[in-house]
Amino acid sequence: MLAKRSNIVWVRLKVNQLLILSFLVLCSGVWGAERHPGQRVYETYCAACHDNPEEAQARSLNTLRRMIPALVEHALRDGRMSAQGSVLSDEQIRDVVNYVAGAVQGTDDWELALRCDADRQEADIHGEVYASTFGLGHKNHRAMSAEQAGLKTTDLVNLELAWSLGFPNVTMMRSQPVMVGDTLFVSPVETQKVFAFDISGTPCLQWTYQSDRVLRSSLTFGYLENGQSVLTFGDTQAAVHMVDAATGNLLWVTSLRRFPESIITGTPQIYDGRVFASISQFEIMLGAQPTHLCCKSRGAVAALDAQSGEIIWFTPTLPDARPQRDRGDGQMIWGPSGAPVWTSPAIDEKRGLLYVGTGESTSEPAHHQTDAILAIRLNDGEVVWSFQATEQDIFLAGCWRSRSLNCPPEYSVERDVDFGASVIIAQRADGSDILLAGQKSSVVWGLDPEREGQVVWRWSYGTGTANGGIHWAMAYDGETVFAPINDPGRPRPGFQPVPGIYALDVNNGALRWGHTTEPECDGREERAPRCSYLHGFSAAPLLVDRGVVTGSLDGMLRIFDADTGDMLFKYDTNRAYATANGVTGHGGAIDSAAFVAGNGLLLVNSGYGMFGQPQGNVLLAFKVKRD
Repeated sequence: MLAKRSNIVWVRLKVNQLLILSFLVLCSGVWGAERHPGQRVYETYCAACHDNPEEAQARSLNTLRRMIPALVEHALRDGRMSAQGSVLSDEQIRDVVNYVAGAVQGTDDWELALRCDADRQEADIHGEVYASTFGLGHKNHRAMSAEQAGLKTTDLVNLELAWSLGFPNVTMMRSQPVMVGDTLFVSPVETQKVFAFDISGTPCLQWTYQSDRVLRSSLTFGYLENGQSVLTFGDTQAAVHMVDAATGNLLWVTSLRRFPESIITGTPQIYDGRVFASISQFEIMLGAQPTHLCCKSRGAVAALDAQSGEIIWFTPTLPDARPQRDRGDGQMIWGPSGAPVWTSPAIDEKRGLLYVGTGESTSEPAHHQTDAILAIRLNDGEVVWSFQATEQDIFLAGCWRSRSLNCPPEYSVERDVDFGASVIIAQRADGSDILLAGQKSSVVWGLDPEREGQVVWRWSYGTGTANGGIHWAMAYDGETVFAPINDPGRPRPGFQPVPGIYALDVNNGALRWGHTTEPECDGREERAPRCSYLHGFSAAPLLVDRGVVTGSLDGMLRIFDADTGDMLFKYDTNRAYATANGVTGHGGAIDSAAFVAGNGLLLVNSGYGMFGQPQGNVLLAFKVKRD
């Protein structure tokens, strides 16, 4: 009897074990199905950077999930992630693209719904040109009178949101709009599109230009010699586009790509029948990879015929790279390389020159035209003179993690202190010209264009960093230059952050006033998770009458009195919006080319999903609040 009962217990145990085993097998199948095949690829090849977006100067995984798959695939096959993509199979690329960017946020149906009625369909190309290009003129002053903007200083204390536009699958708003009459030209670059909106009332859509490339730069509006109105801009494959401003039809595309890493960041300028374009590069993001043959790419400036797009001259910032030394494994380090041109050219009609700033070296030797201001002859592209601010600045992103065979030698200062801010052609009180140049080292330089860039004065506040200092631009009102500083607010040995906006006397660089920003995190931590230290001013400021329009990386719009530094207006753009075009909208970081005004409106881009900053997808229009 006891043996029989023991057998029954044994059978029951075996049955229970089999049931448990079957359950585990079933669950393992489910769990295996839940683990996306692209997740393994991401964790192996991508997570080290994209899970540490600030240090790696990358987009976070959350930001990638808002992008359309075509943009992620472009980055892996032909863009910034091509080094990582080169070791992946086609199947792995498809898997990881589907994993990180498979959730498309919306469609383009809003474009059909927002089409203008017949009486508003024509672009207002003959109206007043309120804002034509990034620098608001060939001298890059970034200043608008009350008449140009339709806004007085006293209006700036009393603004309210008039309307907003949202763009699906966009994570950063980096392209400054152009405004002519009642037409607003906008390029949310990740959409690969340019839009023309009638803004005489509630915005409606007049036309759309669709590119097969990822766009990148801000827009420039101008006229050809035959009187035709046009828009020009650059893309991530270093091509310049020219479209008819009346219709959005493509007129020409010209490639200026000389290296796989070439891109266009600065805004092309239209002047005297030519388009002047600057070329940057992203080999700085690839060079630390030990599988990468480092480094050969370089920046450049080019002049194109505005009518045809034909290249008139092409001027590299550096000579051809040559083998320099064995890096230790039989492969050679090549150089010089680097000197990308992030800036929009400044055009000096009086001297027949244009001025651009260059970036760091990406390999040895560090050429004297890196971290420099170049004066280039408009007629033939010859470099007439150069001024170097920082010597021996060789830098590769990724060397912060580990020292690969390509990482800079010990003698490099390794700071990544580009001239990213477009040069301003200004005047001192005695009528003499002065060039104003802002650097990521947190230095503003006053240079004499009559004496080949001789230093007139130098102002420095803080030490700057690869993500700090002066980024995109400064603004100038005839007497004062306004310099934003972006320093991430995390003190460490040898670095004291001073994020904010600072007003300097253009005659001698003396500080007139300054505003250093402090964290504002109460109730905002979820929307701006790094607000305790990412609250600096990176975006190009804008002068509207006597108001200095600025914005911070946590999404706060601020306007200061240009004379006193008193704050006139403050608005948190980092929030959700019910947009005029029905697209789900949310603000984020204010960065890059964020501000322009005209028609009584102040326009603000909000959202910049890079470096750990809050992503966003909205263009905001502010008007004067009426009682």
